[in-house]
Parts: sequence; structure tokens; C-alpha cells
Amino acid sequence: MTEQTAAHRDMANAIRALAMDAVQQADSGHPGMPMGMADVATVLFSKFLKFDASEPNWPDRDRFILSAGHGSMLLYSLLHLTGYADMTLDELKSFRQLGSRTAGHPEYGHASGIETTTGPLGQGLGNSVGFAIAERLLAERFSRDLVDHFTYVIAGDGCLMEGVGQEAITLAGHLGLGRLIVLFDDNGISIDGPTSLSTSEDHKKRFAAAGWHVLAVDGHDTDAITRAIRKARNVTDKPSLIACKTVIGYGAPTKAGTAATHGSPLGKDEVAGARAKLGWSHGAFDIPEPIFSAWRKIGARGKSARRKWAKRLASVSAEERTEFARRQRGDIPAAVGEAIAAFKAKVAAEKPAWATRKSSQEVLEVVNPVLPDTIGGSADLTGSNNTKSASLKAATRTDAAGRYVYYGIREHAMAAAMNGMALHGGVIPYGGTFLVFTDYCRGAIRLSALMGLRVIYVMTHDSIGLGEDGPTHQPVEHLAALRAIPNLRVLRPADAIETAECWQLALESRHAPSILALTRQNLPTVRSAGDENLCARGAYILAGEASAGVRLIATGSEVQLALAARDLLDKEGVAAAVVSMPSWELFATQDASYQSEVLGGDGTIRVACEAASGFGWERWLGSNGAFVGMKGFGASAKATDLYKHFGITAEAIAAEARRLAA
Repeated sequence: MTEQTAAHRDMANAIRALAMDAVQQADSGHPGMPMGMADVATVLFSKFLKFDASEPNWPDRDRFILSAGHGSMLLYSLLHLTGYADMTLDELKSFRQLGSRTAGHPEYGHASGIETTTGPLGQGLGNSVGFAIAERLLAERFSRDLVDHFTYVIAGDGCLMEGVGQEAITLAGHLGLGRLIVLFDDNGISIDGPTSLSTSEDHKKRFAAAGWHVLAVDGHDTDAITRAIRKARNVTDKPSLIACKTVIGYGAPTKAGTAATHGSPLGKDEVAGARAKLGWSHGAFDIPEPIFSAWRKIGARGKSARRKWAKRLASVSAEERTEFARRQRGDIPAAVGEAIAAFKAKVAAEKPAWATRKSSQEVLEVVNPVLPDTIGGSADLTGSNNTKSASLKAATRTDAAGRYVYYGIREHAMAAAMNGMALHGGVIPYGGTFLVFTDYCRGAIRLSALMGLRVIYVMTHDSIGLGEDGPTHQPVEHLAALRAIPNLRVLRPADAIETAECWQLALESRHAPSILALTRQNLPTVRSAGDENLCARGAYILAGEASAGVRLIATGSEVQLALAARDLLDKEGVAAAVVSMPSWELFATQDASYQSEVLGGDGTIRVACEAASGFGWERWLGSNGAFVGMKGFGASAKATDLYKHFGITAEAIAAEARRLAA
């Protein structure tokens, strides 16, 4: 091992000391990883990472992702030491306390320099693939003069064990993402103890097999770490893994190298012993001025690169600057609204009977040419999800301009990568699979919502209406489960016009992800066009008068059944109004008077119909309501036979209305 310089040793020990002290004061946290990876992080930040702490959102900064988010004090210490204004010493002293910026795991939006929310292991690694894809695509569009940065990741054994990690690894290798560099904290310890308890794989061989450039170093040898990162940066056609052999809890006199340092404070005696062993004689949270100044110089080192970049930006044409700025802000061009309005008018005139997955593709055919921000994809279901429009070509190892990603059967990595794209900025990601497989990407969907990201999930085959594939593929509980996630918009359109309106809402949703739940089976056009986006209100009266004493409420494919039920009741002299409710979440934001107008006041009979679980519908049905839908799993048969078999029919809706009126 190369002898460390005194400067490096002191700077790395500053990280270790802050991590020990914050965890000890909070009496909660994970000191081991920050102590073990302090040397690697110090080399990365001091010699390679391109950033300017005074301008944390500079578009061409390198991205640093702490996938092993339990080691959050590593990141918080680095942000404080390098001079991020909102990561003060008081914030470190408030680690894990209510209202602090220093949550137990890094939370996007809590402080500058936190590029993504991590904690669920493997998610940061999955995000990093999206960061790297976005960087490459934008560099192709705007040139390396404006987009020229790396994505660095610190990941641990847990990130590599998680299934989403493997999905991300193979996708990155396949695409040849050469500006993605993963620093693996190879300490051989997990919560239960040595990783040998649960795994015996060779991660280095696994990465190499997936098409990565692989290096291995002593994670406490500064020269070796420096050489490895330099080599990785020079590999342009492969992502790089640097396996850094480290000692978890480095410096702790009796607990270093053991699981005892992973997720618990070291204890006062062990902290004192670590100070002595590391030669750190300073008090808790005390960083001597020379060491602090050295770190602050690192935080300011990127000013020159940023200023040069600003000059390059100023030198391009005004049109190019405007477009670059628009993409960074995430503004939607007026041409998108115009294209959707024209599409709605055309559909209203022609009244096609399309599956809403087909309607979605037709919307994309008019949106993608006028919205260069979009980057689409599917988890091996392109022809079923209808997510690829004619104007999009595939992203490949050799074609960085491609705006369509063939994700393969990697639903979770697809969702995690789309989060990374949205976080990177400059692109708007959408990706498809079957609605039932939201189970396979739910962790990333939840983080989309938690971070408030514009990510669009195109989820087709949304009910028993998919037919013969049977109950394993027929979502029943999924709409209810997704609606339970805060800040997630679940949009289930009834026809091509509603599909266009829901796409517009998803594209304009800057701070919330959207689920588009779309049918396999064909549906009639039930809407007229109009200038207003009626879906934006979540629910509206589609047919009938607001004065009617019966409300028939439905979403998606069941709206046509509600309309047919209204006709049946009308023949009997019963006035009913049909309510299309494409979005519970948007309807919940409307004022009470509008909600009352749509649902009817007290005493109104309300019958809801959805080919899914009725869980949650009581919110809208009130005391005089009934639900027509699924009570268990589906079956394998033709869609028309299934709807009859499970009693999801116009006749059943009308019968419930009669029963409630009796």
C-alpha cells in the first residue's frame, strides 16, 4: 500500500470523524461505510469530480450518486466540507432529527448536492444508468462543448445483491455507457455479518461478463485509487467497475471490519479509540482550519470549468441557447398542446374504436416529433405497449442519438433508470410494461412519487379485458395499490380523446409521476373533443344532467358499460348521469362544490364500475352507493366472456341502481 500523504490522511479522517460524531450524537445511523470509503471519496472529490459547490445545479457537473444510501454521513460530510451553503455544521449535528436536511438516508430536494433519494439498495445504481443515458443523449444533441460529464456511483454489496442492481448492470453493459463509473465498497460485510453467509459470487467476473471494464484496488491506497479512476475515465465504450477493497469502520480499534460498525453508533469508548488510532486529536465536530480550508478549495476548484462552460454556452447561437435552457427547465413547447388539440379534433370526427394502448401510440406519433425531450422504451413489450413511434430510433451502443430504449425484461431497472433520466434533466422519460408488472417496478415507482419526478409509466393490459393470458397477467388489485401511493397520478382513460388528454397531463406534470393504465381491447370513442382538457379535473359528467338522481361512475373501459346502463335506465324513466373518472387524484384536488356537482349531493344514488378491486371506491360512493367490479382474481377466456362471467355488465350496473332506489 502506498503511503498516504498527510494532507490526504487528514482530509479523509475529517470525513470519518464527522460520520462518527453525527451518528454518535444521533444515537442512530451507519458509521462503517463512511469510515471505510473515506479514502476513495477523498480521491474522487479532490482529483476528479467536476462540480462547483457555489453553483450546485450547474448542468455540466459530474453526478455523484451514493447508492449505498445508509452511509449518508459520507455524502453529508462531503457537502459540508466542500462548501455547499445549505449543508451547515448545525445540519450535521441534527443528523436524523425531525426537520433537518440530514435524513437517515439521502433525500432528493432536502439539500443541494443530493442528486437522488437512495436507501432502498440498488436504486441509486439503477438511477445511475438513467443519468448516463441522459448525458449521452444530450451530448449527442448539444455536443460535448455543453454536455461533457461523468456519473460516479458508490455502491455496496447490498446494491449488487438486489435484483434491480443486476438488471441495471446488464443494461449498462449492453449499452456501453462509458461515462458511468461505479466504485464498489468491497468490504465483505452486510447487516447479518460476513457476506459469505449469503453469497459466494465473484462480482468482478459478473460485471466483466456483463460487458464492463473491471478494476480492483486497495480502497485505502490513494495512488491505486487515483490510477484506477484515471483508467476508467479513459474507457469510452464500456462502463467501469472499480472494486475497492476496504475495511468497514476503518480506524475503529475493536469493531473495524465487522458488522458491528454497519448500522449502530460505535459507542463513546470506541469513538475515542478511533480518534487515537487515526491520530485525530480534535473534539467532536471540530475540523481544524487548515483541513477545512483544503476541502473548501476543492469545493471551489470547479469554478474555472464552470465559467469556461458558460462562455461556450454563450458562444452558440441564440436559438441553441434557448433550446438548451428550455430543455433544462423542462418546459413543454406550445407545439405539443397544438398537436394534441388537432389529434382530439381528428379523433372526434372519425370516432375510431381503438384500444387505449393504440390511442396512446397515436398520441405519441404526433407528440414525439414536436417534443425532442421524450425518451421512450419498453420492458420487452414494445409491440404490446405501443410505446415506439415512427420518429424514434433505438438507443444502441453505437448510436447515442436514439430516443428509444429496448430495456429487455428488466421492469425494475427500467423504472429506476427513468428516475435517473428525470433527475438528470433535459429529457422526459416514459416506459411501458403490463399493469400487472408494476409489482416488479413498484420500488422505483414509489421513489418517483417521493422525489416528485416527471416520469411516465405506460402500463397496458389494464384489466381482465386482456383476456386469455389469464389471472397471472390480469391486474385486479393494482389500481388500488397504485392509488395508495402519495403523489402518484393514476390515469385510466376511456377512449382516444381521454388518452390524449391524459398524455398531456402527464407531460405537464412537473412534480409528480403518472401511470397511464391502458386497455388491450378496443373501445368506442365516447367523447367529443372540445378545447378544455376535461380529464384535468379528474372526473366530469360525460352524459346526462347534473340534476339526475343517479350517478353511474366509471373509469377506462367500463365507461362504455356505464353509458349502456344509462340507456337501460332511461328506458325505464330513471334519469342517470354518467361520470367518467380518469383520475382519483386530480378529482380529489377539486373544490367541494365541483365534486358535489359531479357526484351529486346527499341522497344521490351512486354506482361505480371498474374491472378491478373495489378497495377505496367507498371514498366516492358515500352512504347510498354500490360497486360493480372484481371480487377475486380473473380467469383465462375471451374478454367478452370474462366480463359476463364476473358480472361486470351494463345490466349489473343498472340493477344496482334499481336496488338502491327501491
